[in-house]
Amino acid sequence: MIKIGITGSLASGKTSACKILSHKKGPVFNADKVVEKLYNNKIFKQQLIKKFKIVNKNNLKKSIRDKISKNDNNIKILEKIIHPMVRKEMKKFSFINKNKKNLFYEIPLLIENKLLNYFDVIIFIKAKKKIRLKRFKAKGGSKNLFNLLNNNQLSDQKKAKLSDHVIVNEKNLHILKKNLISIMKLYE
Repeated sequence: MIKIGITGSLASGKTSACKILSHKKGPVFNADKVVEKLYNNKIFKQQLIKKFKIVNKNNLKKSIRDKISKNDNNIKILEKIIHPMVRKEMKKFSFINKNKKNLFYEIPLLIENKLLNYFDVIIFIKAKKKIRLKRFKAKGGSKNLFNLLNNNQLSDQKKAKLSDHVIVNEKNLHILKKNLISIMKLYE
């Protein structure tokens, strides 16, 4: 079994890269989807409401974003709650799929969370900040939130040094696919 970690900065194209890489090659663990599911978990929601003293419980995600925007230390508090839960799900995914040839893990903060030793291969998806901001805003994000989250990540240079492969994703899906397929050929 080969465990392949796909990471990258905010809005760099990790999900697109992961879809291309894993197509007919193995299952995908998506950390962002795990977090999305957590927001539907009663115990998790109550934990956030209590920890962040949330009054408006109707739109919890928006309330959390507001708390983060007002105080970026709240990102670390949120991560301390979320990351252990995501790791637990990641381990469960690995166990369930232990007989597969390839396992793909899309984890935005893979390097920041010191998960390098967990994977056989690390692929870093990279794009210029200007392009990533445009993508983030196209999905409904604000420039302020982008900058706040982006500043909480390691620099592209540091991530590139710690990765086995770096893919620049600034053109189109065809070029991204071509570059990713050439990497996967190394592990067949």
